Amino acid sequence: MSIAENLKRIKDEIGTDVTLVAVSKFKSIPEIMEAYQAGHRDFGENRVQELTDKASQLPNDIRWHMIGHLQTNKVKYIAPFIYLIHSVDSEKLLTEIQKQASRNQRTIDILLQVHIAKEETKFGLNDEECHQLTEKMAKNLFPNCRLRGLMGMATNTNDLSAVEREFLHLKHLFSQLSDRFPELQLDVLSIGMSGDYPIALKCGSNMVRIGSAVFGSR
Repeated sequence: MSIAENLKRIKDEIGTDVTLVAVSKFKSIPEIMEAYQAGHRDFGENRVQELTDKASQLPNDIRWHMIGHLQTNKVKYIAPFIYLIHSVDSEKLLTEIQKQASRNQRTIDILLQVHIAKEETKFGLNDEECHQLTEKMAKNLFPNCRLRGLMGMATNTNDLSAVEREFLHLKHLFSQLSDRFPELQLDVLSIGMSGDYPIALKCGSNMVRIGSAVFGSR
């Protein structure tokens, strides 16, 4: 199937209330343009250098999502144009995003990344840290950052019930924060990738990050 056909199939499956972020890491400019010409605008990258290179060569109405681990010293390179940073996993990083957003005279939308997997190699805040940072956001301590919601990655396992438990945990945390801080109007729960997005949708995801199912393994 073509990239355009893959996009249509996935969008038909997930529905209009769920945002599809096409993960374009390691994909070529022509491949991304094929998706763009099919009407797609949300693309995710996990490396700053690749993201900035592509952003400079592709149409400026693309909504770029930073979905990988972000080092504080790299924030300045994406601050002028990034649409959504999914991977805010420390107050130190949030402080740098605030600094660079202010310097660029813009507000940057962010998600807090929560560690829900059993793997220590994955990044993210624990629940208590997430509550603490959300409270600081609610107090407007980072005025150039807007908290949209949460992101998480499940354990890489064939045990689908374990994946579902992790996703449901994050959904519960999202609901807790939404109830506690209604003024933030949290509206994004970013869970689900190519291998587990049907489970994520069942658990309340409204943003999925899908690469191989869109672009294929070419």
